[in-house]
Amino acid sequence: MSDNQANGQASAQAQLSVQKIYIKDSSFEAPGAPHIFQDQGQPQIQLSLGHQAAALAQDVYELVLTVTVTCKIGEKTAYLAEVKQAGIFGVAGFDEQSRDAVLGSYCPNVLFPYARQAVSDMVQGGGFPPFFLQPINFDALYAEAARRRAEGEEAPALNA
Repeated sequence: MSDNQANGQASAQAQLSVQKIYIKDSSFEAPGAPHIFQDQGQPQIQLSLGHQAAALAQDVYELVLTVTVTCKIGEKTAYLAEVKQAGIFGVAGFDEQSRDAVLGSYCPNVLFPYARQAVSDMVQGGGFPPFFLQPINFDALYAEAARRRAEGEEAPALNA
């Protein structure tokens, strides 16, 4: 094999890089404060997840992972915390299907720990007990969404 062939193979290999991670948007609401702190009852937590990918340049994508946590005590909303954790990723040398898988599972996996920390900090800063988001299997969520697309079903919003 010549040096040119070896260099050609190396340049055709898939490459993935994390260029930047940042919070694009965040909000925290405690509409019933301060009275909600005196309410008794078991808190009910609802977690919603979503993500969007947008091309910024050739082989460069912004992925935004949206994590929304709503806590209710009875019918009252104790708090609502939302983080849009974003990252810029270099994704080169992948075929379309593999690129979509990277953007749909790998990139959210990279961003999730940052979003989890931001939500935890907001909830505690809002005067509520610590809240820890459990790990999420984005690979399984992506596989399920891909299966639904293949079967012609509309994929539901990601809820965990």
